[in-house]
Amino acid sequence: MRHLFLLCLLVPVLAAGQQRKPDRKLQQALEEIVGRFNGRAGIYVQHLKTGAWAAVNADTVFPTASIVKVPLLVGLFAKIDSGKLGYHQPMIYRDSAKYGGSGLMQFFKDSAATEVSVLAALMMAYSDNTTSLWNQQLAGGGAEINRLLEQYGFKDTRVNSRTAGREEIRKIYGWGQTTPREMTTLLIRIRRGEIISRAASERMYRLMSKGYYDEQALTQIPPYVQAAAKTGSVNESRSEVVLVNAPHGDYAFYIGTKNIKDQRWEADNEAVEMIRTVSALLWKHFEPRSDWKPTFRKETF
Repeated sequence: MRHLFLLCLLVPVLAAGQQRKPDRKLQQALEEIVGRFNGRAGIYVQHLKTGAWAAVNADTVFPTASIVKVPLLVGLFAKIDSGKLGYHQPMIYRDSAKYGGSGLMQFFKDSAATEVSVLAALMMAYSDNTTSLWNQQLAGGGAEINRLLEQYGFKDTRVNSRTAGREEIRKIYGWGQTTPREMTTLLIRIRRGEIISRAASERMYRLMSKGYYDEQALTQIPPYVQAAAKTGSVNESRSEVVLVNAPHGDYAFYIGTKNIKDQRWEADNEAVEMIRTVSALLWKHFEPRSDWKPTFRKETF
């Protein structure tokens, strides 16, 4: 009877955390998808309610590209939560901070008034490079953000760009680096209110649920289902991290790629198509009774 009692206590704990073994059906399906990919790919997925999970190359280090902006956001909110920055603190944009690529602030006029909340919102919604570099500076720089990540137990997720001592590794991974397991875990912990503080985590999650770049994994999730997500794209890598607030329980996943053969910036890029394929598989796996069908078409780009 005593053993039965202990077992009854243990079962809910396992369900709330993580199953000992991966979901066999999901694991096999993901391995087949990754096996067909022309490049290196890694995936980690976890269902928060049941603890079901699957992993393919989940501890392999991949370039983050713009997904590094999630750790930058964490660093920024560490300063806000400590009172060293105000969320609505006024700032002045100088065009000397202009940086090309994605984003809107590069088009602001010199001396334009803005505030910290705008910098955070533009970084997460439009993957704004100018505000991202500004936020990295406001957060204390890459080294300070990396120390924070280490404190939270992330051993591979790091900011490389503009971070002293990481110049050589930046040549390999670019602005930042992570693993599928770690970035998925970071987003799960934000969802659970465990990063910086509950209030900071909730605000970060709100910001991550309002992204403009929604034509990869999110096309395979109903538009009326909230999801927090961040994409990252450079020539040799296309990746995405997503947490879906699905009807039958949240699930999170990260799909990382590198050394991709297809480096075209087209809607049917192989890595982008794989991200959509995995996202569709996960939605059907965790929401098998859903009758929703994606309406996304490549020609809408």
